Amino acid sequence: MTANSSRPAHLVRAALPAVMLLAAISILLRFPPEQYSLYPQCPVHHYFNILCPGCGTTRALAALLHGDFAEALRFNALTTLLSPIALIYGAAVYRRILVRKPLRWPQPSPAAIYATLTVAAVFTIARNL
Repeated sequence: MTANSSRPAHLVRAALPAVMLLAAISILLRFPPEQYSLYPQCPVHHYFNILCPGCGTTRALAALLHGDFAEALRFNALTTLLSPIALIYGAAVYRRILVRKPLRWPQPSPAAIYATLTVAAVFTIARNL
């Protein structure tokens, strides 16, 4: 196998995440969650009538795409505040794809896992009071 034979596969591998992200952005901009019911409903909210940590994430992301930070905070503050971290992580993963490094699952420390679960639990309780 020559280096040129793997070039098309690398181009597809490099382009696919960008195309998927642009498709998701296009769908959110073209079909706002407040106006269209094509987005999945949260089973936690549907069956238990409480807001889980993820409830409102789609609407928050749509608001962020429209530049409405205050509205995004209202829909889901946790998602809105963690979006920069997710973008940085996504960029780091995409960079690994571009330089042809193998992708690997994140290896968070137990302390990071417990801290994340605690923040999500406190957020859930606070938003349902």
